[in-house]
Amino acid sequence: MEKGLSDHSLSNYRRDLSQFATWLAGQGSRLAACDRIRMFDYLANLHQRGLSARSVSRQLSALRGFYRWALRERAVAEDPTLLVERPKVGRPLPKTLSEADVEALLGASDCDTALGLRDRTMLEVLYAAGLRVTELVSLTLSQVNLRQGLVRIVGKGNKERLVPIGEEALAWLQRYLRDARPELLNNKTSEVLFPSQRGQMMTRQTFWHRLRQMAIVGGVQKPLSPHTLRHAFATHLLNHGADLRVVQLLLGHSDLSTTQIYTHVAKQRLQALHAQYHPRAGTLAGEDDSNDES
Repeated sequence: MEKGLSDHSLSNYRRDLSQFATWLAGQGSRLAACDRIRMFDYLANLHQRGLSARSVSRQLSALRGFYRWALRERAVAEDPTLLVERPKVGRPLPKTLSEADVEALLGASDCDTALGLRDRTMLEVLYAAGLRVTELVSLTLSQVNLRQGLVRIVGKGNKERLVPIGEEALAWLQRYLRDARPELLNNKTSEVLFPSQRGQMMTRQTFWHRLRQMAIVGGVQKPLSPHTLRHAFATHLLNHGADLRVVQLLLGHSDLSTTQIYTHVAKQRLQALHAQYHPRAGTLAGEDDSNDES
């Protein structure tokens, strides 16, 4: 039907078309005679059967591809998918950590060793500045201004941003540079801020492995990825009243809509806190609000 599709995609499309054809037959219709009303009925049926918006959108995409082909081949008189909008597919909320989870993760490193002190400092900087993992492992000495407490980040599209790291992360960074980095480099010369044991730039995979080990030691059982602390950075800022546009600048997002997803996470957290601690939270849901003014 479409050139360049994988065998898996073609198999899915065939299944979607066959399912639609079977449904049409049950309605006394067929593919070539389907109109827009039938199409709406079918999509409504999919929703009623409990299919997710993403699954319905995929099926509509298959049907749209088929009818565009059929219209070009003059096998149908009209395209019943024309002007039928895709169901809105909500963006998945990013997985994040509570502030207690972050503290447990930060405290999991053995800071009496050079590796442990490096790992603790990396986590402190990652969480303090909301960096992407690639931005973290590729940091160089020249990108850090210890006097001003700033890091200069070169993000996606080679866009630069200045991000403050705060007093806590700055103190760990100064301790690491004094006590751990020279030992890791073993008299080698390198611009890499957080070198591996071999004195080279650490890979994302290595950092991910270290992060998982720290999560085990810290007893953090929530799903983790190197991006999780970036999500926690944004969510915790918003929870404490930070302006969304400030968070956008700190994260290096070019579009505010990319940052707005964190407001949903923060809202869920605030609602949970309200339900847990507000003395009247348990009664509000059951009160009659028929006299409320709009």
